Order: sequence, then structure tokens, then C-alpha cells
Amino acid sequence: MPAFVATFRNSRGKVESLTLEAADALAARRDLRRRGIQVDSLERRSASSAPQPSGSDTRGTRKASRLATLLEGRPGIREKAVFASKLAALVDAGVPIVRSIELMAQQQKLPLFKRALQGISLDINQGVALGPAMRRWPQVFDKLSVAMVDAGEAGGVLDESLRRLAKLLEDNAKLQNQIKGALGYPVAVLVIAVLVFLGMTIFIIPTFAGIFDDLGAELPLFTQLMIDLSSLLRSPFALLLVGALAAGVVLFLRYYATPHGRRRVDALVLRLPLFGDLIQKTATAQFCRTFSSLTRAGVPILMALEIVREITGNSVISDAINQSRDDVTQGIPLSIALASKQVFPEMAIGMLAIGEETGELDAMLSKVADFYEDEVGATV
Repeated sequence: MPAFVATFRNSRGKVESLTLEAADALAARRDLRRRGIQVDSLERRSASSAPQPSGSDTRGTRKASRLATLLEGRPGIREKAVFASKLAALVDAGVPIVRSIELMAQQQKLPLFKRALQGISLDINQGVALGPAMRRWPQVFDKLSVAMVDAGEAGGVLDESLRRLAKLLEDNAKLQNQIKGALGYPVAVLVIAVLVFLGMTIFIIPTFAGIFDDLGAELPLFTQLMIDLSSLLRSPFALLLVGALAAGVVLFLRYYATPHGRRRVDALVLRLPLFGDLIQKTATAQFCRTFSSLTRAGVPILMALEIVREITGNSVISDAINQSRDDVTQGIPLSIALASKQVFPEMAIGMLAIGEETGELDAMLSKVADFYEDEVGATV
């Protein structure tokens, strides 16, 4: 009788595996289901017939895979939202999951996304569930998407989980676009102003400087400073200034790439007037919306916290969520754990505490997300 290796997640969200004997894969899944185990993947022990991760990289091809990902481009949040929405409609209509993925692959225009869907289709045909098959393509599907699909498959409500995922991704995309729009205008104005200033200083002011020299008149202090600045920018010394500025930018980026530097800069950003408040409100809305969707879909709280900490975009807030996750494992309520970190507004923490007390955590978090999304919209 052939042996099968099953992988699954325990009640704490950690991956475990066990080996069992069965006549075939279907019998093995039935046996595991009777034991109350929701299987992520099931593979024959024989190396020749075991399903291989079509989306995984070997050491020799990892660099080539990164280059291919860079050239082909990662799918954006909107592309993934459309995928989840269409797949939900197909599943709800009763189309088999393998056929649904094949149809989506045929319609997909992005090369990387298309390859991922083709690989997922092959994996499913070999006995791998949709969630674990998606997990093998981390360059396309993040932990959030995989967790929502896992929860939907476990609860037998895959179509509903996919619709929630699509709605969540659309909300996040809308929020990101609001932030980009709010920041894009002042940045564009600043860049244009700097270019106009440099153009006037380098090309126009020298013309007036020659006229003033011919007149021999004493110039006001500000006018003289502008003429001196124009002379400086047209001198070889300007190249040194440009080089120093470029070196400063490179050093800053290298410092920001370190964990310590990223925390210091992100902490400073949160203290900036107006901008820091906007970042905090955005992170609060994303945290509440995503955490609510995950817990409503049946994802364990610890796993949900692990996922949401990666989407905040600020290392200080991410570290606070991670520390709160550790506190929750020790029996501390989430609201108390987050309150001690002081990274989220008091109102959000208070609403979270009420949700815990009433057993309506996901509904309360959804309301908090609505409120702070409106706040972000009003701010921008």
C-alpha cells in the first residue's frame, strides 16, 4: 500500500506533517478528514510520483527566476483583486477549480501571472490544494491571499472567501491611490518649482548680472546673493555639490536598508506634523480592514497578526504588531497588548477592546476601518 505525506496547519497556525498509508490519494484525504485534519497538500512518498512544486526555485535557478520576475513584472493589487473576483464567480457557478484556473490562465495577459496560474493548475491536478499551490508562487500571491484561500477551502466557502479577498484588495488599492494622489501633487509642484528656480538661476540671472556690472550700481543684499548663487552653480564647484548630494542620497538609502536605520527613519516619519498623522491613520485602516477580513474568514488570530504586520509599510508599527502577537500567545488580550505599544489611536484601541468583550471583533474592526478610511480621505 502506498505511503502519503500530508502537510497541514495546527491550531496555532504552524505547519506540521504526518505520514500515512492508503490505497490512493482520495482514500488518504478521507482518512485525514475523519481525523479532523484539514490538509494543505498530500504527496506520495515515492520521489518519482510525488507532486513537485512547480513554482519553487532551486538554488541554481533562483537568480534567473528573480530576473524573470523583474522583466515580466509583478501583478499589481488591482490585477489580483480582479483575479479573486473572477475566480469567485466561476467557483460559485459550479465550475471545477482546475477548469476555473485554466480559464483564468488563458485570459491572463501578464506573463508571470500566466505562468503562475499554469503551474497552479498542474499542482492541483496532482493532488495539491489551491492554497498550498498558490503559496508556491510568492512572487505573485502574498500571505494574505493564500491565508484567505486556505480558510475558504477549510470551511467549504471558497467562493465567499475569494469575494472577501477581492473586496479587501480593492479597498486597499483605493486607500493607496488616495495617499499617492495626495503626495503626488505637492511633490510634482516642488519638483517643478526647483527646476524653474535652477533654470532662472543658471540661465537668466547671469544676463542681469552683466547689466548690473555695467551700471556699477550697489545691489540689494538679496539680489547680490542670487547673483553669487548663480555664479556658484555655473562653476566647477557645482559638480562637487551634486556629487555630495548624490553620495548623501546613497548613504541614506543604505542606512534605511538596515533594520536599525529603517526603524529610526520610520519613527521620525510618525512624528512629522500632518504627514505622520496621515501615515498612522492609513496603517490603522489597513490593519483593521485586513485583520477583520482574515478573522471573519476563519484565519487564526496569531496567523492573522503575522500577516497584517507585513502590510503596514512602517517598521515601527510592524514591530509593535509582532510584539503584540507574542503577548497574545501569553494570554494577554490583543487590545491591551496593542495599547501598550502606543502606535494606534486610542479610539481604535477602545473599539477593539469592545469587540473583544462582545465577541464581535471582526464587525467592530470593520467599523473602525470605515472610520479611518474616511479620515484619510478627508485629510488628503
